[in-house]
Amino acid sequence: MIKSKICGISDLDILKYIIGHKYHPSFIGFICNYKKSKRFVNFKKLKKLTSIKKKKLSYVAVLVKPSDNFLDKIKDLNFDYYQLYNVTPEQTKSIKDKYNKKIITSLTIKNKNDVEKYKSYIDISDIFNFDGSGYEKSIGFDHSLLKDLPSSINKMIAGNFKPEDNFRLYKNRFSFIDISGGVESKNGIKDKEKINRFLININKTNDES
Repeated sequence: MIKSKICGISDLDILKYIIGHKYHPSFIGFICNYKKSKRFVNFKKLKKLTSIKKKKLSYVAVLVKPSDNFLDKIKDLNFDYYQLYNVTPEQTKSIKDKYNKKIITSLTIKNKNDVEKYKSYIDISDIFNFDGSGYEKSIGFDHSLLKDLPSSINKMIAGNFKPEDNFRLYKNRFSFIDISGGVESKNGIKDKEKINRFLININKTNDES
C-alpha cells in the first residue's frame, strides 16, 4: 500500500477540500519559512490553517534550514512532523529531541552521492523524502538512483509527479508519494480537479493486486 502527501497548501478552502476528500492523503504539508516559494505561508495564516481539525491526517511543517527563533515561534502550532531541508544530522537530532516532533528528512537528489546521505540520518529520521533539487520549483530527477535503498527505511518520493502518473511503479518500493506542483493550475494555485484525480489514482493503485 502506498500513501500520499500533498504539499504546499496555502488556501483554507483547498485545505478543507482535501481533509474532507473520500481518499484524503496521509499528510498535508505547509511551506513555513522558505519565502522564495510561491507556496510560502506567513505565520498568521499558518496559525489559522493548522487550527483546522485534520481528522486522521498529519500536518507537516516544511522547513528549509530553520533558525532556532523560528522553531520556537511555531512550536505550539498543530504540527505532527517537521520536514527538514538542509539540516545536519546533529541539528536534526537536536530539533527532534527539543520539540518532540516526528522528522521527515528531505534530501535533494542530483546524483548517487546525494542518495547516500540518508545513512547519516538513519537513527534520527522517521521518514526519508527523496526530492528534486528545485526547492520552490517542482523538478524531477532520475528515480533509478534510488533503486538500492533498503526496505528497512520509510521512503517518500517526490519530484514533479502528475495526477495521472503510474504509481504502480513505486508501490512496492516506497511508502509515500509527495506531490505539489502537479496538482496546481498554471498560476500556481492548487486545483481541486487535479487533487481529486491524484487521490483517486492513488486509491486505485492500492486496490490493484
